[in-house]
Amino acid sequence: MKNVFFLRLALGMLLTMPAMLKAQVKPTAKPLATLQQEFVDLRFGMFIHFNIPTFANQDWPDPDAPASLFNPKKLDCNQWAATAKAANMTYGCLTTKHHSGFCIWDTKTTDYNVMNSPYKKDVVKEYVNAFRAKGLKVMLYYSILDTHHKLRPRDITRKHIEMVKEQLTELLTNYGEISALIIDGWDAPWSRISYDEIPFEEVYRLIKTLQPNCLVMDLNAAKYPTEALFYTDIKSYEQGAGQHISKDANRLPALSCLPINSAWFWKTDFPTTPVKDPAKLVDDILVPLNKAWCNFILNVAPNRDGLIDPNAVKALEEVGKRWKNAGPLPALTPAEAPIISSNIAKFQRSNSSWSNDMNIMDFGNDDRFGSSWQSNPEVKQPWYEIIFDKDKRFNMITIVEDGNNIKKYRLEYNENGVWKPLAKGEGGGRVKIHRFDAVWGGKVRILFDEFSDAPAISEFGVYDERR
Repeated sequence: MKNVFFLRLALGMLLTMPAMLKAQVKPTAKPLATLQQEFVDLRFGMFIHFNIPTFANQDWPDPDAPASLFNPKKLDCNQWAATAKAANMTYGCLTTKHHSGFCIWDTKTTDYNVMNSPYKKDVVKEYVNAFRAKGLKVMLYYSILDTHHKLRPRDITRKHIEMVKEQLTELLTNYGEISALIIDGWDAPWSRISYDEIPFEEVYRLIKTLQPNCLVMDLNAAKYPTEALFYTDIKSYEQGAGQHISKDANRLPALSCLPINSAWFWKTDFPTTPVKDPAKLVDDILVPLNKAWCNFILNVAPNRDGLIDPNAVKALEEVGKRWKNAGPLPALTPAEAPIISSNIAKFQRSNSSWSNDMNIMDFGNDDRFGSSWQSNPEVKQPWYEIIFDKDKRFNMITIVEDGNNIKKYRLEYNENGVWKPLAKGEGGGRVKIHRFDAVWGGKVRILFDEFSDAPAISEFGVYDERR
């Protein structure tokens, strides 16, 4: 009898093993360039700002507003999905957590969540199920800034970092395939949380480990040059904040966002206030953006019942009558991999040949792209260098010009008092990126051999990139 029992046990394990293995297998990672092309080919999607601010008539409510405030009595994510489908959108993106820290999913990281509200249902789950049922792809929004949990500038602890990672792990583990994660509240003038305080590379690597085909989009990367991907897989432009893509010059995969109403979250006047004109949304925004490899995500804010207002529904139906997805866009121009590591040159000591007036060396590594070190026009062989407080390991350098005057240059590093060659460059546009085998050095410098006008450096960056 024992032999029969063990035989049946072994047979049962063999029968269930394929299902177990299937559950554990992660999708094969696609090349980033493929994911970027797939994203711009989606063309048009729905941003859904729906969270505790919906019930406060403010985009940034009191961070101590009680969870009981969140009470959408008629919430219907199927209505959202049907409205998106009527507009010929291809995906949605929901605000899982906004700046005031309320989580609209069943999280184990905090009591400040939807399960402790009168609604008591996982809104993220309802949303992903509804959108997938309509054949729409699913994306999620997540705010790094969190005023309820005191995750704010100069007050961040390792516990905060772990909370961010745990929350993202929940979102990327429990809700199926997430095509993209749109992150907000990081390295923006209004949030002031740097990519060092909440380590971008650490979080980025976690996301890619959990879901290798999930794009990471940081909405606040606009401070960085438009010619390269700094801290994002997709370049973002928030139109309401004055960020507008160059429809002629852009060659990077991009995202542009705008609300159909006057604000991101629902306000009491939305049902009676005209929304943006559907014809202008299509003809003046959507179509021109797509021609520039830019995906347009239009925000639609559900009301306190959890439904999209009739005036917004009607406008989106008109958009759908006016615009159809014509299929894939032309192939993107190959681009450098995103820069995701901390800039170890930032705020380090610097030195240079004779500077022009007040534009001295400190402006070349101050993490501000609106300022720059500028060589004095009289200098025939200018140079600029970063001096570390101790020898450091690095394997990448970025040079962002103020202008586009440098024709030929050399990069060198100093090891034990000896300058050694690192790389050479010619032209290359305003942003120049050099990746190389790791070296150790106490200094790194750029020497300018040929230029059309006095060289000027907005930012000289040095990185130890994980590979």
